[in-house]
Parts: sequence; C-alpha cells; structure tokens
Amino acid sequence: MSNVRVRFAPSPTGFVHIGSLRTALYNYLFAKHAGGEYILRVEDTDRTRLVDGAIENMLNAMKWAGVNHTEGVMLDENGNVTQKGEYGPYIQSERLDIYQKYIKELLDSGKAYYCFCTKERLDAVREQQKEAGETPRYDGHCRDLTPEEVQAKIDAGEPYVIRLRLPEDHKITFTDLVRGDMEFNTNDLDDQVLIKTDGFPTYHFAVVVDDHLMKITHIIRGEEWVSSTPKHVYLYEAFGWEKPVFVHLPNILNTEKKKLSKRQGDVAVEDFKKKGYLPEGLVNYVALVGWSPEDNQEIFSMEELEKAFSIERVSKSGGVFDTEKLNWVNHHYMKEADDAVLAELCMPYLVEAGYIAEDEKEAKMDLVKEIVSAVKEKLHYAKEITDHVSIFFGDKFEIETEEGMEFLKLEHIPTLFDALREKIEAAENFDADSNFAILKSIQKEYKIKGKNLYMGSRIMLTGQMHGPDIPKVMEVLGKENCLRRLDYVKANVLDKLN
Repeated sequence: MSNVRVRFAPSPTGFVHIGSLRTALYNYLFAKHAGGEYILRVEDTDRTRLVDGAIENMLNAMKWAGVNHTEGVMLDENGNVTQKGEYGPYIQSERLDIYQKYIKELLDSGKAYYCFCTKERLDAVREQQKEAGETPRYDGHCRDLTPEEVQAKIDAGEPYVIRLRLPEDHKITFTDLVRGDMEFNTNDLDDQVLIKTDGFPTYHFAVVVDDHLMKITHIIRGEEWVSSTPKHVYLYEAFGWEKPVFVHLPNILNTEKKKLSKRQGDVAVEDFKKKGYLPEGLVNYVALVGWSPEDNQEIFSMEELEKAFSIERVSKSGGVFDTEKLNWVNHHYMKEADDAVLAELCMPYLVEAGYIAEDEKEAKMDLVKEIVSAVKEKLHYAKEITDHVSIFFGDKFEIETEEGMEFLKLEHIPTLFDALREKIEAAENFDADSNFAILKSIQKEYKIKGKNLYMGSRIMLTGQMHGPDIPKVMEVLGKENCLRRLDYVKANVLDKLN
C-alpha cells in the first residue's frame, strides 16, 4: 500500500479547530501506517474568509502538534510560507489557470453550463420552493440557453456562474470506509456552482481537480462533507477519472453531545497551547476522540499511534471532547516531562502572575526548575503552576485554614519548632535528601512522628496543611528563607497562641 496519498486541505480562516487537528492527525497516521505520503494543501478560493497570517498560524499549529507533512505548503527555516513537491502549486488561488482548462472541458462536453440568474431571482425561487414544501435548489432556468444566447449575454457584460449539469434520475454510489455503501439520486441534488462570478472555482470543483491531479488515493475528512460527496463523485464520472476512497469522520461533540463550537470555550489548538498543554498530550487525547485502539491502551506516543491506527476502528458516531479526560492524559505527560522543558513552559505564567519579574527570568530559571520538580505531580497543564507556587515565594505567609491554626496549638509544636530551627541552622547541605534526614533525626530524638512531624513542619514553613513533598519544598525555599519563615511564624502566630 505504499502508493497511498492523503491530504489535509484547510481553508486558512485564522485558527485551527480541534476537529481540523484531528482530521490532519488521522490523515497523517493513515499515511504513516501505510508507508504513504501526507500532503498539506491550502484551499483559499473563498476570498471572503481570508485572514492575514492565517496560513502561517495554521502551519505553526501543525508543527507544534508534531503532525508533519512532507509535501505541500510549508514554512521555511525563517518562518516564511513556501511549497515543496512535484504536484504544485499547493495553494488553490495559484491554480486558477488549471481550473480554467478543466471547466472548459466540462463546458465543451455539455456537462457544465453558464447561469446568469441574479441573486434576487435565486432567492425568490428558493422562497417559493420552501413555501411549496420542496427542497430548495436551483430550478434549471439557464440549463437550456442556446450558445448564441449565452454569447450575447457574455458580450453584454452580464455576470455569470458556471454550474454542473446533473443528469436526471441518475444513481451515484460510493463506499465510505466508516459508513459503508452510500447511494444518492441526482433528482435530490442541485446543479451546483463550479465557477463563481469572480472567476474563482468553488470548493466543490477545485477539490476534485486538485485531488485527481495530486493523485490522492483516500479522502479523509469530516462528516459535514458527506452530502457534498455525490456531487464530487459525479464530477469524477464526468471527467472519466477514477474516484478516490472516501472516509468521513464523525464530528467532535461537546459534553452535551452537540457539535463542538467556539461559543463554548476552548476549541482551537491555540487555546490549548496558550494554557500550556503539551503537544504530546493534546495529540494523544485527540487521537482517541472517535478512534479506539484494539486493546484498552490510552497513553500513546506518536510512533505508537502510527503503528496502531486503522480506519476500521474509527467510530460512526460523534466522539465527545471531554476536558477532564484531556487533563488526565496531559497530566501523564506533565509528570514525565523534563523539568527544564516544563520550567520554560511555566515561566510566562509566573511572570504574568507577578511571582517573577520579566528581567529576572534567566536568573530564576533554576529556581523554577526546582519548583516544577516539586509540583509537577499536581499539574494538568502549565498555566496551573500559579495555583501551586505561593508557598515558594516571600518570607511571609498566612496560615490558610482554621484547622491549620488549631494544629499549631498542639502540645508538641513548640518542641518541633525549636528542633526544626536548630537543625536547619546547623545544616551544611540543604537538598531534599538532607532535609529528609533532618526530619528523620527530629523523629528519632524527640519521638515526634507521622502527621505531627510532617504536617506541623509544613504549616510552620508554608502555612498550608497539604502540598508537595516538604523536604523538596525546603530545598526550593533555601536555608535562609526557611529560617526567616520560622522566625516570622513564631513572632506572628506561635507567640500569640501561647
């Protein structure tokens, strides 16, 4: 199956929806699994939807996610849009002369025709059809104009579109690898527009010409294209071309089982990147929304996905995008990630929250590595770092709960305080292992153990009853800061309790 060629062909509209990421990912995995080629093409023929910088944004999002193509529209080492491959151009607006050649072929064979109907006329026809309970579609008003009538209208400067001439009562069939055999009748379809008044092709025309010329073997796309596919299939017939294999993926749904939309919050790759999700976590989770592996494995590297992926295990019904499950998957990657990588990822959130000044970033990177090492077990994504770091900054803090304050009234606390302060002051080394040894020696000498020892120390050093491993917290705070905190808690809390 090494001749497999698939493509991801987005419109550059400014952001990459999670659904688009999954479509690209499934194309990529299918190609990789089959030893084929995965191509990225840009479909920019809808000039009303163009957004500046959108191609760069989309390519950067794909690069970040690690869904890398080997042919098509790319970014060079300077971040500029370029193209690579022998079937280009890969940007539709640069292929207009190609579409002109093929529309002429359809006009000459009578399989397409000029239509001069105004928008007002089309709207009126559709209204009448709706009122009569019919499916709104083009009524064929211009189908039978003579060549002379057509030429006279063109010469008079009348605007026109070019439509596909569908035969009557013609059966169109194709097999969808997810949905099985599909059948449509042309009596239920529209003579769709192929070339718009601005001379640009519609998506429906350009996509068929491009896929054929680029030798695409499998078209893997969202289920919203199912209803358009019979028209595409008929275009392949009209040209006498072999049609590709179709795969229509189920929609990604929100937790209310409705199509995921940006009105409900985070739906773009950029949203998740901004919150500090790891690309490996997002891609791993997105792969599982609508596809299930043969066993119950849930954590996959990209290489494992490439080996395991098959279209046969793609679901017919929509997959629910569950942020909690995404967080569970990403949490796994956060725990496994290198501290230096996480420190880089977390730093902007610490700066934004005011814990670290912009000009201290370099100097404090090692500190942030230590903090990340202490708290990463709690992180689902990097932006959450700010919920867990107040204990590491400053030498003053509040006792967070009434329960914590009650704990400091326990009988052993003055003894624990003195022992802790004395041993910290005497310590030569102050890493996590040495700090653990300090606590162990207090346990042995003063018979203070378990919760009384560890929770008591934590409250006196951080004000919190629960948190990261306390020997690690002490290491991150540093010896001097631990001593200052103990002095602060004695003067401001302990002396007032007794």
